[in-house]
Amino acid sequence: MGASIHRDTDHDGHGHDHDGHDHECTRRSATVRREWCVGAMPKHERREYIAAVHCLKRKPSKFEPGVVPAAKSLYDDFVAVHINKTLSVHTSGIFLVWHREFVHLYEHALRTECDYHGTQPYWDWPRWAHDLAGSPLFDGSDTSLSGDGAYNASQGPYEIKPGVTLPRGTGGGCVLGGPFVNHTVNFGPFDTALAFDLEMPPNWQADTSRCLVRDLNTHISSRFGNQQVVDRLLSGCNIEEFQGNLTSFPTTLKGFGPHGGGHLSLGDTMADFFASPADPAFYLHHAQVDRMYTIWQKIDPEHRRYALNGTLTFGYKNDTPEATVDTILDWGVLGKPKKIGEIMDPMGGDYCYRYE
Repeated sequence: MGASIHRDTDHDGHGHDHDGHDHECTRRSATVRREWCVGAMPKHERREYIAAVHCLKRKPSKFEPGVVPAAKSLYDDFVAVHINKTLSVHTSGIFLVWHREFVHLYEHALRTECDYHGTQPYWDWPRWAHDLAGSPLFDGSDTSLSGDGAYNASQGPYEIKPGVTLPRGTGGGCVLGGPFVNHTVNFGPFDTALAFDLEMPPNWQADTSRCLVRDLNTHISSRFGNQQVVDRLLSGCNIEEFQGNLTSFPTTLKGFGPHGGGHLSLGDTMADFFASPADPAFYLHHAQVDRMYTIWQKIDPEHRRYALNGTLTFGYKNDTPEATVDTILDWGVLGKPKKIGEIMDPMGGDYCYRYE
């Protein structure tokens, strides 16, 4: 895996290099996260990323034996931590910052554990919103994240709330080909309704091994991931509006917003509210979420860099305090706890990256 980390060049930040040494973070020294497409990320670099993901699946879990039976690898550890934190890191005041560090830790693991020399790519929603199956992400080629699943006749429409449904996609079964055709999902499936009752899935640590399911759904992606949706997201004048447009809670866009829409557009594995990181596409989707957050922050850094809104509980419930820059978050076995203020600038703290 010989691709070099892409760096280029206006920001004076302070970060650390990959060996932990202090350095000045500038536009030129920052690593560059790029889109998963031919023009930005050549095929050999996509193959190197795919190989690193497979490598992560061969690395041992960091959990003590027997604590989380479904965590059979370091890759699974990311799924386990996400499940365990779900009720605090979604539709809450820490959704954006917690997932920023989560993706960073995944990228760091690919590099340090699997000798990956590239950066975490992203999925540009509008570019492929009207043709998921034709995109380089999901066309099923050896440089994709695998494509659609087998047609599952029993797959029905998605019920987003009582009496409101969205049409099914074109698959619904195990993925048919590509690099992740033999990818195993060890957690779930879990009922999203549990989250709305603030309940964890019973015995969520149990091994329930099965295939990766895909149900490519252009109806959903074109409705919730088009350019108009993204433009509206970035036009949010404050953090409350940005969060609302991203997740539609409180609803400021009809339906899910681009975050939920992206999850639902790929089928049951990616749509699992608790265990969605089991689909390798999760990390490209959330790199795009972070990209949107980064762009939005940069429009007015004085007022947006450290803007926060909401508590530490799903649905912004008031049983936990409001998030502040001094609130300490953690990522379990994956990395050290950090204050929110340390993870709000992609060009500061432990970070030194940007998007193009």
